Amino acid sequence: MEISRRAFSTLTGSAAAALALPSVAQAAAPPAPGAAKPGAARPAGPSGHGSPHTVSFDRYSLLIDGQRVPIWSGEVHPFRLPSPSLWLDVLHKMKANGYNAVSIYVAWNYHSPAPGSYDFTGVRDLGRFLDMAAEAGLYVIARPGPYINAEVDGGGYPGWLATTPGRARTSDPTYLAHADEWLTAVDAVIGRHLYTKGEGTVVLYQLENEYASFVTSAAGTDYMAHLYAKVRADGIDVPLFHNDKGRNGYWAPGSFDTGGEQGRYLYAFDGYPSPSSTPPDWGYFGTGGAKGGSTASPDTPGFTAEFGGGWFDPWGGAEFGGLGYGESRRTRDAAFERRFYLTNLANGIKVHNVYMTFGGTSWGWLPAPVVYTSYDYGAAIDEGRNQTPKLLPMRQIGSMLASFPDLAELDRAEDTAATPVTGGAVRVYHLANPERGSHLYFLRNDSSQDATCTLPVITATGAATVPAAAGGLRVAGKDMKVVATNLSLGRRALLHTTAQPMWRASGDAQDIALLTGRPGDPVETVLVCRSRPTVTVSAGSAETAYDAAAGTLRVNAVLDGLTRVRVEGGGTATPLLLLLADDTAAATLWPRDTPEGPVLVRGPALLRTAEIHGANLGLTGDTDAPAPLEVWAPHPVRHVDWNGRRVTVRTTRDGSLAADRSLPGPVAVRLPALTGWRYAAESPEAEAGFDDRRWRLCDQTASNSSTPVPAGQPAVLFADDYGFNYGDVWYRARIDSAADAQTLALTYQGGTLGLLMAWWDGRPLGTHRLPTPTKAQDTVASWTGTAQFTVPADLRGDGPHTVAVLVRPMAHAEDGGANDAFKAARGLLAATLDGTALTWRIQGATGTDPVRGPLNTGGLYGEREGWHLPGHPDRHWAPVTLPYTDSRQGVAWYRTDFTLRVDRGTDASIGLTLTDDPARAYRVQIFLNGWNLGQYANDVGPQHTFVLPNGILRTDGSNSLAMAVLSDGTTPAGLPAPALTLLGAVAGGVPVQNVPSPAYGSRH
Repeated sequence: MEISRRAFSTLTGSAAAALALPSVAQAAAPPAPGAAKPGAARPAGPSGHGSPHTVSFDRYSLLIDGQRVPIWSGEVHPFRLPSPSLWLDVLHKMKANGYNAVSIYVAWNYHSPAPGSYDFTGVRDLGRFLDMAAEAGLYVIARPGPYINAEVDGGGYPGWLATTPGRARTSDPTYLAHADEWLTAVDAVIGRHLYTKGEGTVVLYQLENEYASFVTSAAGTDYMAHLYAKVRADGIDVPLFHNDKGRNGYWAPGSFDTGGEQGRYLYAFDGYPSPSSTPPDWGYFGTGGAKGGSTASPDTPGFTAEFGGGWFDPWGGAEFGGLGYGESRRTRDAAFERRFYLTNLANGIKVHNVYMTFGGTSWGWLPAPVVYTSYDYGAAIDEGRNQTPKLLPMRQIGSMLASFPDLAELDRAEDTAATPVTGGAVRVYHLANPERGSHLYFLRNDSSQDATCTLPVITATGAATVPAAAGGLRVAGKDMKVVATNLSLGRRALLHTTAQPMWRASGDAQDIALLTGRPGDPVETVLVCRSRPTVTVSAGSAETAYDAAAGTLRVNAVLDGLTRVRVEGGGTATPLLLLLADDTAAATLWPRDTPEGPVLVRGPALLRTAEIHGANLGLTGDTDAPAPLEVWAPHPVRHVDWNGRRVTVRTTRDGSLAADRSLPGPVAVRLPALTGWRYAAESPEAEAGFDDRRWRLCDQTASNSSTPVPAGQPAVLFADDYGFNYGDVWYRARIDSAADAQTLALTYQGGTLGLLMAWWDGRPLGTHRLPTPTKAQDTVASWTGTAQFTVPADLRGDGPHTVAVLVRPMAHAEDGGANDAFKAARGLLAATLDGTALTWRIQGATGTDPVRGPLNTGGLYGEREGWHLPGHPDRHWAPVTLPYTDSRQGVAWYRTDFTLRVDRGTDASIGLTLTDDPARAYRVQIFLNGWNLGQYANDVGPQHTFVLPNGILRTDGSNSLAMAVLSDGTTPAGLPAPALTLLGAVAGGVPVQNVPSPAYGSRH
């Protein structure tokens, strides 16, 4: 059947105009009648500076300046990468890999060391991050709390808030006063970066986080109404939303007072399905209703504020069988992303945020009790900033959404009863664009075996079965793919393709279309050609057949690398270069929009930026090995620069510019051995003669903690009540007489792996430890333990005697249940000697490092005295050779310096690895140039390698490494021989500014 002129106009007219490509393409055919009501032209990408914009939405998608923009976003937490230069590196990688937005939490505790104090400078410069997001061309979803959860200490609440009255996450006026103060501070920064103001790219703003409490009571509804009014009063004028903790329909539009404002608030929800489960239908094809996901709010677009791109791992590694985040990445791999994320798109979810895309590091005392230092999460960009294979599906899908506006407005097709397939256990989701007549078929194979089938489809010429040629349509086991009909490829109409559309572009000389799939997939693509075209296969293998009666050209190929098919004539003056790429080839292809026109780059490991200035195209990016360079660019371009250097290029028959030699890979990185260690024993607080007169007397008799003060105690012992919110705390008590002393009982509270050590007159009494979880969810708001020690007989008698206690609390609980769990006490709860309470003094962290912040250090003697800082005078310390055995109970420090000389054109990600016999019980705090970059628990695990972020790590200079080793005295301990580890290296990267690392003399 010959395609009708109207159908041809529909495919090549309105859809071509929707691309917002050069004027030649837009003039190829007039828009078809019935164009979409929201304007069809797609913005090329946001920038942080310019005229104001409008941001709204309808039931399909966000509308930015009236144009449909599906949001394809990934979660990144700036506070988990304390080297601001590297933020741009991560954002570049997201933009290059198809994301058009970044979602960020802002942690209150990270910015506020004390009430009324808010710091947005240095590593906490939120404005700088937002500027970088705009520079990278990414929209921003801002999520500033007040509560964020995020597996951080207190769920993001500052430690000082734990001592305030009033219930958090309710309409309690005391809490609201503190929350308002925080919002005033953070909204002042976000407000300067709103896309609506033309000064940034923030397009969405979240109120609260996974708030599932007080949903029907005034404590909750008034709280949400208050937050809404507060944020609007602060000048935040973009659409607001809340993310439902699951699919409950909580806080959907209309569930609380918005001050009369209508149509400016969205419902969103979170979802973390198991990778072994069947992908859920949380939209068009689901159960519907309030618990159906996006159906809880049918007048707003489907919105997953968090969809699991990985999962967190607890101390001990029970979640992934001790294998760590590599196992999370393996079980939530590229095929997982296709199955689950394409299912979401099929269900109408057009605001899609993957949590996490870069997990980073919970450095210092940032991690909540449920996680260890690494927050890699199994994310698409690993903790060392390396790109992983999980990025390719994001690029393929994100580029498809950006290039084919048909996907922004899809309805469930009328043949809703599972479009039939012939052969194979394949689930089909059929959707159609009501304005353009395009059809999308999402095919999912939930079995572990590959399936081969045929599929009935609707094309502009009527019903058809694809593929028409022999061979069938292959859907790999546990995978998913897209079949499309009635799409525009610029000046030509696509009747159908069994390869996933990824990108298209129109230029003066030719159109380009990029289709992708799995290696070995047979694919079929049918184009409209009113007369016989000239077809050239310039690379790879493909069979073509022209049907004069139907006016179509059929292209069949088996995906193997990059197949290039050039179509000339056929009733269209401008040639089409059809690129058929398997995943291996697609990984080397980088589409990019520029104001002068679209660019496609082949070869490097990453394309960061592309800028056209007349005949010159400037590219920046990375190579992980020698790589070819080929560029398709607008016609005026004749010269190409790569990372600032001119590349000699020649014109190919495919209309590209190809370099005459490979781009160089990274220069070899040589890492030095860590030698020259010095050692000093610590814990003078345990000694009987230690002077504790300047320590704080525990004399408070009441507390706002959610932990009741134990009966019979003369004073509150909770560390937070005395201003010691993070890290280790010491207690000392004086006993005037202990002639009959028998048992010292110490009850304490902490998080996972909390620990207590005690000494009597300087002699160790022993160590008590809280348990290691047996699975990720085997965590409670507060772990409580009681240690009972027998007083040594030879140390009894007339006093005075001293008791010293060291408690490592291991962070505050989160407050996901809005039950003030974050206020649960840390440190000692009660202490008695033979049933008689004692009077204590307490000491924890002293002062706040103005650069590194309050989460960097705790109350160890060495931390209080600056032993962790570069430049500390350690020449009098004893030299030691590692590994070193030290079985004493308490703390010892090890220090050394090392120098790196990494080539300036090489971005090397470097870690520190510790390995030892797991029977040896000790923990290590790792300080690089004074920054606490992690805690290693040798007998618990699973983490053995710690990322040392460039900027904190001087890759071309001297570095100071200090290790505080806490040994419980039950086994031989000491420090093994740490080694620097190369985690990845590329030629390229971003310019890195060293992060300030104040040295010993600046504080002491």
